[in-house]
Amino acid sequence: MQQNSNFSRREFLKSTTAGAAAISTGIWTGFAPAASKSANGKLNIACIGTANRAAADVEGVKGENIVALVDVDSNYLDRAGANFPGARRYADYREMLESEDGKIDAVVIGTTDHHHAPASIRAIRKGLHVYCEKPLTHTVQEARIIAEEAKKQGVATQLGTQIHAGDNYRRVVEIVQSGVLGDVNEVHVWVGKGWGGDDLPAKTQEPPKNLNWDLWLGPAPVRPYAAGRYHPAQWRRWWQFGQGTLGDMACHYMDLPFWALDLRHPTHCEAEGPEVHPEACPHGLTVRYQFPKRGDLVPVKLTWYDGNMIPKKVAGQRVPGSGVMFVGTEGTMFANYGSYKLFPKEKFANFTPPEQSIPKSIGHHAEWIKACKDGSPTTCNFDYSGALTEAVLLGNVAYRSKSPLEWDAANLKATNCPTADQYISKEYRDGWEVA
Repeated sequence: MQQNSNFSRREFLKSTTAGAAAISTGIWTGFAPAASKSANGKLNIACIGTANRAAADVEGVKGENIVALVDVDSNYLDRAGANFPGARRYADYREMLESEDGKIDAVVIGTTDHHHAPASIRAIRKGLHVYCEKPLTHTVQEARIIAEEAKKQGVATQLGTQIHAGDNYRRVVEIVQSGVLGDVNEVHVWVGKGWGGDDLPAKTQEPPKNLNWDLWLGPAPVRPYAAGRYHPAQWRRWWQFGQGTLGDMACHYMDLPFWALDLRHPTHCEAEGPEVHPEACPHGLTVRYQFPKRGDLVPVKLTWYDGNMIPKKVAGQRVPGSGVMFVGTEGTMFANYGSYKLFPKEKFANFTPPEQSIPKSIGHHAEWIKACKDGSPTTCNFDYSGALTEAVLLGNVAYRSKSPLEWDAANLKATNCPTADQYISKEYRDGWEVA
């Protein structure tokens, strides 16, 4: 559900204990939820994508009525269908959305990145609630379109950044927002994973009979199938389908400083890495963002590192292969998915965390399901996660543009670099447009 942009997440969580409890109790309602189309009060859900990461999403919502399944790979579709024998099966989500019109309440999208926006926009415009895997979209412009359309339609939304529901992230946010680190003016975020690619496959062949290759390509330009190079596990290496390591992991790790520091749109972005390949994502990347002052919060410089460009030391501390380091005027703080440490150790030896103010999550999928039913908020709605996705993907825009970007977020323009336009948006094959 979409939150008023003039009322910050921090204000919502801290204004009153009732406000803080609203996430788990659902007492704050931003829209009137539509009546479920199911006779038993459960949601009727269609799952777009059924295997790998999508299989975990199907598992997360299986307590509702799974009434339709979509997958371009018939092997995956049959496997999922065996678990939900009453679900109708489709290869094309466009066909499913038309055939199931009036029969479903919500969709869960676990496809390749380049299908996120085409599937989401079609579902949202039918008034369906949407849970979508990260990154929300494949381009910066798509993220803005999806977020604005979701707000217009008043549907419940959630980005698949499941770690956001973890207790550790919540405690880190509380500590940062307590002020114990002083003014946090610098953040470093790094992930050692490397989704880099090389030249296009020289050897191509006919796709296997279980794979509808044309539907897999969807909005992307036509190219021949190559075994083991795209479907099912390597597509993130290619610009036409993914966004490399930045697109894969930054929505998880940059989510923490976005949440803790009320970040939204950067004003400047620059990137460095290997020579830009027209088809393949880099093996390592460094991106530097500048975020402006937000109310009483000071400007922030955020640096992202991935692949073979991750640091061994940050703010004077040796660090593992992934994490986040907050650098403040009164101390620094390392955090990852499951733990945190404050520095200098001597200063924080007797540190007592602030009183818990962010309620324990009922579960990332459960939070969305509840929102679909009663209008209660989700913490990764498309207003929040759309802005997060825009910032994440802007790093690749800067890298591919080979230029620092002075960013006008309101107009989605790099004011100093017209070359960036071609990477902020993209063209689509007929029948797959997002507008």
